[in-house]
Amino acid sequence: MAKSEVVPWHGVREAPIVLVTGPESHLAERVFRELRDRVRVAQPELEVTDIDAASYAVGTLLDVASPSLFGEPRMIRISNGESGSDGFLADIQSYLDVIADDVILIVRHGGGNRGKKLLDMLRAFPGTLEVECAEIKKEADRVAFVSQEFSRLGVNADRLAIGALVEAFAGDLAELSAACDQIASDALGKPITKDFVDTYYQGREEVTSFAVADMAIDGNRAEALRLLRHAIQSGVDPVPLIAAFAAKLRQLAKVGGYTGPASAAAKDLGMPPWMIDRSRSALRKWTGPTLGRAILAVAEADAMVKGQGRDPEFAVERMVDRIASRSE
Repeated sequence: MAKSEVVPWHGVREAPIVLVTGPESHLAERVFRELRDRVRVAQPELEVTDIDAASYAVGTLLDVASPSLFGEPRMIRISNGESGSDGFLADIQSYLDVIADDVILIVRHGGGNRGKKLLDMLRAFPGTLEVECAEIKKEADRVAFVSQEFSRLGVNADRLAIGALVEAFAGDLAELSAACDQIASDALGKPITKDFVDTYYQGREEVTSFAVADMAIDGNRAEALRLLRHAIQSGVDPVPLIAAFAAKLRQLAKVGGYTGPASAAAKDLGMPPWMIDRSRSALRKWTGPTLGRAILAVAEADAMVKGQGRDPEFAVERMVDRIASRSE
């Protein structure tokens, strides 16, 4: 190759130099583990050494990478590459000049403008495989991530089940990944449905909160209030519950206000197609004024539970009642 090859995080494979770039630390750690475990299958004697570029002592890399007496395979992992000193960069260049056949060098760069010299140096080396660990932030990206996880684990999951998991673990990719592993293991080969996910994580605040929001937005007032009272008795905090309502109504507003072609909606809105379809279905029961009043009800309840009111439970129940009944 004339220059380094670039692959996504799930496309990692063995190479003399593996450059792991991007801010998603969970994926970067997984790239290392998968590569290490893959090499150890064929070479159980693999020796792994960790080096922190932020506190690098000149000569360390060359000492660790020098030929061993018995020629054992080695893997050297360098973290914080963007923080390396000039001495670190000089050692990297020296290593590239005399690269060892029995060593895999993994260099982590967290992104940003720092450490550009390191990136340029490694990308110019023809033996480098660059593995991108881009931030998984958009809803559609998280849905794609869960789909890939279930595919890797060899289980089938319908789109509503995937959506429920993404909603339940919206803030932590590592938790989301672990949840996929756990639920796939306990599904015992059976297809994973939304009902299975809801039952499995029934005690988790986010699942309970979104279930209340779904019922209220659908207009099922009695069931929404029943679920709400059960959630409160179970100790669900009002703040994530209100956040679930805000997220759902924000989806409706985005879809309802979209005027572009349907074929471009998913890309333009940053939402997976199934979520757009679900939002469009829910919007049939709403008008512009009722949706606006619902958003105001959420804002008012949010203020009440964050200090402007004396009874957070009453504020949340009033919000749910107003939204489910489409009242002011």
